[in-house]
Amino acid sequence: MARSFSEQEKKNIQKKLLKACKRSWTQYGYKKTSVDELCKQVGISKGAFYLFFESKEALFCEVLCLVQSQIYDAALKAMEEYEGKQGVAEALKVVYREYDKNNFLYNSDSQDFTILMNKLSEEQAKRVMDSNRRNQALFSGQPHLKLKVSADLAMGVIYSLIMNIKNKDTLPGNHLETFDFMAEHLTAVIYESAGLPGAGGRE
Repeated sequence: MARSFSEQEKKNIQKKLLKACKRSWTQYGYKKTSVDELCKQVGISKGAFYLFFESKEALFCEVLCLVQSQIYDAALKAMEEYEGKQGVAEALKVVYREYDKNNFLYNSDSQDFTILMNKLSEEQAKRVMDSNRRNQALFSGQPHLKLKVSADLAMGVIYSLIMNIKNKDTLPGNHLETFDFMAEHLTAVIYESAGLPGAGGRE
């Protein structure tokens, strides 16, 4: 029988489980990440694990949605700081660097990721989809920006740009510098600023 934990202990253990899961997911993938190993890293029994998450999939869903939420907040902060087209470019740089640190974000077409998605409950899958839509809307729903091209084309270009991370190891130069260059130039083609720039003021 799992022992009881104080509220503070529960918060600390949950944070540790999320961190351990994120690290293992990045290194080994969903399938090769075991609840037993995560519990060992955190220092709890397997029985205690289910006091925090109803299943392995619930933990992975929480990690994915948490990372996506953190990316959204950081990208939005960049857009608010710079506004205008430069804000979009800076936000894209934030997103790309987070993808670089968390490869499960761009391996969504892998068999490993597909296995995870197929095991999610309907509610969990909806959380992931809603989180994805929220992040995508960040680049098309800002009142101080308007598009020079159709929304579908703009989102397609942005998605393709970020997904270039899959080729990062084959590029002749520094992939971060390459991405930053493309982000700066593509946003200038896709967007035109509406209204005055914000406090950051750089166009």
